[in-house]
Amino acid sequence: MREVFDSFAGFDAFLAYLGVSLVLLGLFTAIYIRITPYHEIALIREGNMAASFSLSGSMLGFIVPLAAAVEHSVSLVDMAIWGVVAMLVQLGAFVAVKLMIPSITHDIPAGKGAQGFFLGTLSLGVGLLSAACMSF
Repeated sequence: MREVFDSFAGFDAFLAYLGVSLVLLGLFTAIYIRITPYHEIALIREGNMAASFSLSGSMLGFIVPLAAAVEHSVSLVDMAIWGVVAMLVQLGAFVAVKLMIPSITHDIPAGKGAQGFFLGTLSLGVGLLSAACMSF
């Protein structure tokens, strides 16, 4: 029975890291949908796959390095700092794609899946690279 209680010794740290991670994810999502000139949530509700691809990819592209920060950080503050770094990298990925494909801000609301898929995939790829670069 003692082993069961010992397993929960780090539960408070788990809750703290999870809470900060979810706040950072919410903050990232709120900022991301504000910097894009289209309304992803409304488009997704309408069945727009391009918006779903792009938003899902960007969120995963943020979550992957955030998970790396949780795993490798030395403290909650350290994790939060690297989470903000991951956020800035993801926002930069959107800006880079917008510069490469200026019409993307019109293509995604128009439901052009290829552009949404490209943005989502590039965001995820950048997130994977970002996570790999987080060497603590």
